[in-house]
Amino acid sequence: MYTLYYSPGACSLATQVVMHELGLPVTIIDKGSIDNFETINPARTVPVLVNGDTTFNEGAAILLHILDQTENSMLAADGPAHQSGIEAIMFANATMHPAYSKLFFGVRAITDETAKQAYFDQCAKAINKLWAIVDSRIGAKDYLLGDTISPADILLAVYSTWGQYFPVTIELGENTERMIQNVQARDSYQKAVAAEADHAAEAA
Repeated sequence: MYTLYYSPGACSLATQVVMHELGLPVTIIDKGSIDNFETINPARTVPVLVNGDTTFNEGAAILLHILDQTENSMLAADGPAHQSGIEAIMFANATMHPAYSKLFFGVRAITDETAKQAYFDQCAKAINKLWAIVDSRIGAKDYLLGDTISPADILLAVYSTWGQYFPVTIELGENTERMIQNVQARDSYQKAVAAEADHAAEAA
């Protein structure tokens, strides 16, 4: 049994969705409920995945580990399709995620409201350019890499929900909207969202 430490609505949600897609049993724990979480992960970030005596950090590394350990159709085993799958995960994790992270940084770091809004607008402009790339890559396909869901699709679907927390306009193309709807309609995504909601209700 895996244990996944998460924050509500964070990128750890994508890890949980992928685990459901792979049929892996997982118990989730809100990191906010843990005193001294830095003893589990000194960086205090999620996701953190624990399997027995082994602890895994960093979202992309966790995804690649569980995909490597589990027979699946989400990431090709080798060849150009494998490389494209890894590249897509890294685009989501190392390019799109940091673009959204700048919005969260602005909330904490900028106190002047006019300057803050100008900063948010610049962030949104950069994010929209990235979504345009995603939309072009999806094209007429159901998902980013074809007709089969990939971890990158799940990561991007989770990130797409973050714009609602800021006074910005995030522009998603028609292809992107279709992909996100496909991901969010899956049982794996619904199960993960429900699990986080159940935990929140229990903690209230």
